[in-house]
Amino acid sequence: MADNSMNKPVSGNWLEKRFALRERGSSVKTECLAGITGFLAAAYLLVVIPGLLAAGGMDKGAATTGTIIVFVIASLLMAFYANLPFIVGPGIGGSVLVGITLAGSEGIDWQIGLGIACWSGILFFLLTKFGLREVVTRSVPQSIKLGLTASIGLFVAILGFRNAGLVLANPKTNALMLGDFLSPGALVALTGFFVAIALQARKIPGGILWAILFATLLGIPFGVTKLPESFIGVPHSVAPVLGQVDLIGALNIAFLPFLFVFFAAEFFSTMGTTLAVGGEAGLLDEEGNMPNINRPFIVDSIAAALGPWVGIPAATALIESSAAAEAGGKTGMTALAAAIMFLLMLLFTPIALMIPAQATAPALILIGLNMFSGLRKVDLANFTDGLPVLMMVMITLIANSFGTGIAGGLLFYILIKAVAGQWKEIPISLWILAVPLVYYFSTLVKH
Repeated sequence: MADNSMNKPVSGNWLEKRFALRERGSSVKTECLAGITGFLAAAYLLVVIPGLLAAGGMDKGAATTGTIIVFVIASLLMAFYANLPFIVGPGIGGSVLVGITLAGSEGIDWQIGLGIACWSGILFFLLTKFGLREVVTRSVPQSIKLGLTASIGLFVAILGFRNAGLVLANPKTNALMLGDFLSPGALVALTGFFVAIALQARKIPGGILWAILFATLLGIPFGVTKLPESFIGVPHSVAPVLGQVDLIGALNIAFLPFLFVFFAAEFFSTMGTTLAVGGEAGLLDEEGNMPNINRPFIVDSIAAALGPWVGIPAATALIESSAAAEAGGKTGMTALAAAIMFLLMLLFTPIALMIPAQATAPALILIGLNMFSGLRKVDLANFTDGLPVLMMVMITLIANSFGTGIAGGLLFYILIKAVAGQWKEIPISLWILAVPLVYYFSTLVKH
């Protein structure tokens, strides 16, 4: 009898079985490229997060190491527990709240800020464990779910334009204004943008990755990319921030509004990212829901609860994961590849820090603009369905927060349907959700 062992497909290896690559129409090469692309898109956070936390008094070197640790552990959890192409790491919003708002403006110790972040993560975990987060997610109207990608795409594109220096915030009015398109950073970003378009149009694998690398190299003669003195560095000790979480101090009743702002913003940001990136990766069902959505939620909640213990608040599935999804990532192997890249940064941090924001900006702009295609699925001719989605997009722009945009879109959906007399289309769960949403917006006005 002939031995058929040689005829077994390569996809039958451990990686195929563990991550179901063939089932999701992917391959090892595609997932690795997607993971590296996602890593490069999120690498700027290795600079931004420690900088924000250091503004509140935290040791910057320790925060850098803590940031890498969170990226690695949380992304590995997402890879092996949820098998999804989401890169998990610290979000900018939470770091701003701890480092700038609480420590900088309110005079609250960053240790207490980490305590508030930890309690928020614990609440996330409990809600997820009891299935309430999935209930809330499933109660979100179909039109809002369909419009999520456009809302988050706007946020991503603006982030890219600002990183490129093409759009600035007016220091007097805080309104958006055009930057200097002829500055070195803007020229590097624009060149990288058109290189990315050229590669994507020709369907060259890893096009966005190559565009980022090209822009990084181009930035050297322009003075945008700063070459490090050494490409290898010893990681900073995490001791100055390790375990510095004031859980008891965070229970002060006066900090309740901050806890709710923290919780609500991260809740809707996580939900929006999960659905939007999941849609980009083709992982949603016909109703816009993700099967087993509790798994990524559990990973997020664990990361959010444990991150503060190494000095890092608000770990969540990052919107930069959309770069990985755009590059073809469909499984947890994407998150695994990204985690390995972040792990290498413990020794090669200077390399990651060398990549300028202007080099990753083109990827964010291109991906964000592509996500606007989600509006095509929304029935804009139906006034009561379309208007809340457009309001969600506008609030995202005005508040510079897609978490706030989603919350605002839900509130407007309830109000518009109610005013239009279409009460039966508003689920009971949405009426219940409206109460904390109103409170959330009231805290934003105060703070």
